[in-house]
Amino acid sequence: MNRRLILASASPQRAKLLDQLDVSHVAIAADIDETPHPAESAEALAERLARGKAQALAAHYPDDVVLGSDTVVTLGERLYGKPADDAEAESMLASLSGRTHRVVSGVALCVAGRCLSRISTSQVTMRDITAAERAGYVASGEPIGKAGGYAIQGRGAIFIARLDGSYSSVMGLPLSETADLLREAGFELLGTTS
Repeated sequence: MNRRLILASASPQRAKLLDQLDVSHVAIAADIDETPHPAESAEALAERLARGKAQALAAHYPDDVVLGSDTVVTLGERLYGKPADDAEAESMLASLSGRTHRVVSGVALCVAGRCLSRISTSQVTMRDITAAERAGYVASGEPIGKAGGYAIQGRGAIFIARLDGSYSSVMGLPLSETADLLREAGFELLGTTS
């Protein structure tokens, strides 16, 4: 594969996950409106945002391959994005405490004028989190910029009682689905091509 791979993200977690596939890439943040549409499902939102990020950069880098991803946390009909401040982070954690929620990650790959996408859905169960634990976690600064107000790969892991699904997807980049898309685009992974 002679085309450059661009990760449409400023997330260090997504870059580290992509490194696990041993594929050379550069990271460039994509600036798009991430506001959910009325009555939009978590799956539709995650896929739309992943595609939007990939397509936004593909328009500027048409000779490259662009990979976009987005993660949405949902409990019932409520969508949880990234908390804007400490109070919102604390509120998110309080509502997720002791309950099972879904984490939906979309990943999209744009190459040569076409864009393919996949969705990964995981179930995450949090144990009961005390008010003191929430306050301490929020004070660490980790919840800011994380969908649902927690990072499973960081200190937030102590709140996770059960995970059914993809750990990498909950981190922000579903590696199995990403590998499928990269193979379809002609990237060699683990000694195989499509």
